[in-house]
Amino acid sequence: MKNLLAIAILCIFFTSCEKEQDPFLITATNIGKLTKDIKVSQLDSIYSQDSIVNNITGDEFINGGAEIDIYEKGGTYLLHLAPSEEFDSTSTIANIRIIDDRYKTEKGLTVKSTFKDIQEFYPISRIENTLSSAVIFIDEINAYVTIDKKQLPSKLQFDTSTKIEASQIPDNAVIKQFWVGWE
Repeated sequence: MKNLLAIAILCIFFTSCEKEQDPFLITATNIGKLTKDIKVSQLDSIYSQDSIVNNITGDEFINGGAEIDIYEKGGTYLLHLAPSEEFDSTSTIANIRIIDDRYKTEKGLTVKSTFKDIQEFYPISRIENTLSSAVIFIDEINAYVTIDKKQLPSKLQFDTSTKIEASQIPDNAVIKQFWVGWE
């Protein structure tokens, strides 16, 4: 009887001491407190200690959208959120731009990482060539990062038709933007 009681107490102790989730951890389905299934209407309760700024860019009828910025109490800019449906509080978040460098993946990728870090931590799914950036897709974590083309060899800086290969991106090229896409 004593053994059974001791086992029950140990079980209760271990389940009550579960590790609290890192508020700055990026996974394929979470970014800190934010999950893939959270609705825009729930942001007020999730970030009740922080500031939420709703930005309306342009006109609702002329290609505008509602975007949301999250600031930590004290003013530190944390996240930029783009809802899946504009002007709909029941929609989920489609894209998140990571702003604060405390946010990191389980393998240590942050907004301050370099291209070398990306290659060491994750397989690159593909690289897209845009007007001003190389966009690197990391499907394992539903993320994409941009690297300014000014950091690439000159023959790639003004050409959008050439396929950019990983070998053409310098190891020390820094991330310009870090996005997670849930749609």
